[in-house]
Amino acid sequence: MPVDQAIADGLNAQLGRELAAHLQYLSIAAYFDAEALPQLAAFFDAQAQEEHDHALRFLGYIRDVGARVSIPALAPPQATFESAEDAVGLSLSSEQAVTGFINGLATMAVEQRDHATQAFLQWFVTEQVEEVSTMSDLLAVVQRAGATNLLLVEDYVARGDSGEGAATAE
Repeated sequence: MPVDQAIADGLNAQLGRELAAHLQYLSIAAYFDAEALPQLAAFFDAQAQEEHDHALRFLGYIRDVGARVSIPALAPPQATFESAEDAVGLSLSSEQAVTGFINGLATMAVEQRDHATQAFLQWFVTEQVEEVSTMSDLLAVVQRAGATNLLLVEDYVARGDSGEGAATAE
């Protein structure tokens, strides 16, 4: 049985957000690569892959429930950054925004009594806690290190202290 149209629209919108996050993280990875910070570049490459995987989960679910897939147009990602703090700060604010959108979809699924979509979204609700925590911690480390000590951040990321994404970046 197909999902409610409002839920299908929300799922498609989130599919677009996940694809946009994929592109934004690739752009951030390119920034860190250009700054000769390979661990941060690899970390954000891994984050980009994770967002791509999230998009595919949404795509698969939309198809599985018989809704029409409608991938929205994507704005180009931010390509320049004033600093590492600026790039990581954008990542944190993006993850916080995604958390709000996921929670909104979950609330809609509860209101519609769409148990399948509730179950599907629960993984994302939990995932967003991890994503926000990881980016919050990374931003705090970048801020503590300052612009002149980014090699300490490289070491932090290389040790895998910046969350699950760092472990996959190695």
